This record gives sequence, structure tokens and C-alpha cells, in this order.
Amino acid sequence: MSILTSRPTYNLFLFSAIFLISSVIGQSNLFSQNPGFAKDPVFVEYDVDPTWPKYPDENSKKGWVSGLAIDKQDQVWFFKKGPNPVQVYAADGTFVRSWGKDMFVNPHQLRIDPEGNIWVTDFGLHIVQKFTPEGKLLMTLGVRGEKGQDETHFNMPTDMAITKSGDIFVTDGYGNRRIVHLDKNGKFIKAWGEYGSKPGQFILPHAIVVDAEGKLYVADRNSGRIQIFNQEGKFLDQWSGMMMPWGLSITDSGDLWICGSSPHWWKRHGKYPEYKDQLFVRLSNDGRVQQMWTIPLGDIGKDKNKPDVSRLKPGEAVGVHCIAQDSKGNVYVGDIYGERAQKFVPISKRSEKPDNAGEAPK
Repeated sequence: MSILTSRPTYNLFLFSAIFLISSVIGQSNLFSQNPGFAKDPVFVEYDVDPTWPKYPDENSKKGWVSGLAIDKQDQVWFFKKGPNPVQVYAADGTFVRSWGKDMFVNPHQLRIDPEGNIWVTDFGLHIVQKFTPEGKLLMTLGVRGEKGQDETHFNMPTDMAITKSGDIFVTDGYGNRRIVHLDKNGKFIKAWGEYGSKPGQFILPHAIVVDAEGKLYVADRNSGRIQIFNQEGKFLDQWSGMMMPWGLSITDSGDLWICGSSPHWWKRHGKYPEYKDQLFVRLSNDGRVQQMWTIPLGDIGKDKNKPDVSRLKPGEAVGVHCIAQDSKGNVYVGDIYGERAQKFVPISKRSEKPDNAGEAPK
């Protein structure tokens, strides 16, 4: 082949090489100069604050953290099985107060109503109770130590939502699989729901919240769905197949936070694996996913009922059960088998320096 006949091919190769090099240089300049091409991530991650909370010596760390809520002062309240059931900490981890010794059997969830009162469920005693922030009992719903399915009894209730008008909605969950509606004085209004997987039925109604529009969101945990109702009990919608929802909270802007695990059959190979990972999701009120993130599943040994929590590292969990967000965007999570509450700080920019292990995120 002569040089003359090969020149077009040579020229084409040379032009392609020059074009490719120019493109790479041009794209490099474009990424460095155009703010639309961010070098840093545009999403938010969450780093655990290993210094939170600062437990006082007199407070026991033993026992599951199953309920958690944040008041208007950004104080974090959690409900814990053990000798110091109700514990309160400031956002910086400073201890505020605790109360409730010898008052509960199986604490499950804690909520704060619009007036600042503290509500708790105890599925071992089959009751829902209302307290002042200092721990003075104001109201008891249900009959202490008695289970039932009538207008005055619950059967292992799991959670409650309190509306601005004072109406009370209880997930009567482990035993009865229903929602119970009471007025602000605790008078029974109605109940709805039964065991089943159809819309309006429940496998296990485990958590409930109410949004600013008055819609009720129910975590039907074992069926892997969120069911939505109006306050008359009319089924509105359901979001399913996304995760096994354990805990719910709702922000002032109407976003729904969910903690739990990714979807799985509740019974597999003759056993009941409660979780296979630890998952967090934030949804808008139309069900659109706004955020999704995970934390490592920790190691507590073979017996979850006698967990070896000394194995756990900061940021790991084994059984995330409750979740809430404060006014600064920090996310707090309660862990049952890990027996602790943790604070996760939003991070939108990373330092170029390596992380300093054990330090609180800046």
C-alpha cells in the first residue's frame, strides 16, 4: 500500500486523537469552572456523634430504647426499658432529667402532644398514659394489667398520635390489630381494622403519626407498608414494598421519617428474622422518596435477648425502633437490641483531612 492511499486513514486517526485530547481538556475545565458540575456530592450523609448522650452515673444504660421524641426546645426524650425509663437530654447531650422508675413493664413508644405533654404506651400493662414533662400522671387509657377488645381495653398497644384538637389515635397493635379513636378526655369514639393484608386491615400496626392536614400514617410493620387514613378511619392510600417500617416521625414541613429494614418475609425457614439491615427513609407527604440511607447492622452475639452491646461501634444498630429529627436537621434513633439512642449529624461537605476517629462530627 502506498503512502498516498494510506494518508486519509492517517489524517482521520490524527484528527480523532486531537479531538479526544481536546475534549478531555475541555471537560476538565468545564467541571472545574462550571458550578453545575459539582466535584462534591450534592446529597446529605449522616455521621454519628459518638459523644451523645452524656449519661450521668446514676442512669442505667441497660434496656431497649423503643420510644423517642423531640420537644420544642430540641430536647430529646426517650423511653427505655430498665430502671430509668424516661430520660431527657439536650441536643448537645447534656442530661436534663429522668423519671418513671418502677412504673412500667414493657415500655414501647413515647410521643409529645402539641401542648408539651408526654404520652407513652406500655404493651405489658395494656395501657396508654399521659404525663406532664415532670412525670405527673394526668390520664390513663385502658385498664392496667387487663387486655381486651372493647371500648375500655387495649391488647398490647404500640403507639399513639395526638392531634391539635386533642383527639387520640392508638395503634392497638400486638394483640388487636386495630386503630382506636378517643376524644381529648379519653372517651371512646370508634375503632377500625382487623387482622389481614387488604387495605384497611393490619398485620401489625406498630407506629402512627398525624400530619398538619390531619391525615394518619400507620406503619403496618409485618406487611411492609404504610397505610394512610383520614380521622374517620377511611382508607386513603398505602405505600408498600419499600421497607419493613418500625418507627415513624413527621417533621413540621410534613416529611415522614421511617426507620426499619429492607423488605423481607417476616417468617423464613421456620424462623422470624426481624431485620437484615438498618434502613432510614424520608418521604414527602405524596410518598416520594426524598432521602434514603443505611447504617451498619451491629454484632451483639447470638442471643438478642441477652445482647453483648460491648461489641457495638458508634453508628451501628441492631433493631432500630424509633426516629425523630430536631430543628437543626439532626436525626435521633432509638435501638432496642443495641440498647441505646444515637444522634446522627447531617453532613453536606467533607474535609480533605482524614477523619479523626472518636471525635464528634463538626
